[in-house]
Amino acid sequence: MGGRFRPHGAAAHQRGAALLMAMMTVVLAATLAAAGLWRQWRNVEVEASERDRVQAFWLLSGALDWARLILREDARGGGGDHLAEPWSVALAESRLSTFLAIDRDHSDSATEVFLSGQISDAQSRMNLMNLVVEGKLSEPDMQAFGRLFSLLGVDTVELERLATNLRLSLDPRLAAGPAEPIALLPRRVEQLPWLGLSQASLQILAPHITLLPTRTTLNLNTAGAPAISASIDGLELDGARRLLAERERAPFMTLGDAARALAAGSAPLDPARVGVATRYFEVRGRLRMEHTVVEERSLVQRDGVEVSTLWRERTALEPGWLGPTTP
Repeated sequence: MGGRFRPHGAAAHQRGAALLMAMMTVVLAATLAAAGLWRQWRNVEVEASERDRVQAFWLLSGALDWARLILREDARGGGGDHLAEPWSVALAESRLSTFLAIDRDHSDSATEVFLSGQISDAQSRMNLMNLVVEGKLSEPDMQAFGRLFSLLGVDTVELERLATNLRLSLDPRLAAGPAEPIALLPRRVEQLPWLGLSQASLQILAPHITLLPTRTTLNLNTAGAPAISASIDGLELDGARRLLAERERAPFMTLGDAARALAAGSAPLDPARVGVATRYFEVRGRLRMEHTVVEERSLVQRDGVEVSTLWRERTALEPGWLGPTTP
């Protein structure tokens, strides 16, 4: 009797296995379909991000060219460089969506694009490269930077360490021996900890110092009071502030104009350390798109009416980051 039902039990088992196999096939097909859709979506997102990145870089390149044109036209006018000139006016965040290329069928809506930027005088700050002249530390410049460190409350021991390491970075052959560690030569102020400057001191000094390729003068038309006071031997901070008030009334066109604005009895101005014209400028730009925020920082050199780009750095920020409207 029992043997009669075995075929029926086997058939039920086979039907259950077939049903399970069918369910597994459906799950596998759904998984593969979902994976395919995700991969396709991911490819579209990557392509869109790459397109935005390329557009951002092209727009920032155009902004840099425009900044160079402004500086070139400014040079044609001659005279000193001061904060009342067109190059010093910051570009507030502006919508550039209408200038973005869209397809011919207009099937793609224009992306909201915002550009901001500013040109600043790189010689409005004291140049650390002045500390080393022909492989030796410059005593007058060490004294000037020592006054700056003291004015800002930074230990001058850090200046000694910074200057020594800078000298070695510029010429590793000056090292005492092959075992002596030599830091890479920084290109930006933010990299000065490579030379032994503490982060706390860097935050205090950063608004007043810079790193430029060659020896430069401090522009008295654009520098702050601490840098001016430190660069002119015997000039107190209050005297530097009075000089700033004088240039607000009338920018200095020549170094003689600045000398006449100083109090009577002040030390003569050294044209090797201070001036009223600028050769190096820093250009900053920031472009904000739907999925992309890109910031660019460039250093340009102006010789006569020729303006060349020495270096450019771009930073892509997290999508959705808004930050300040101007760099």
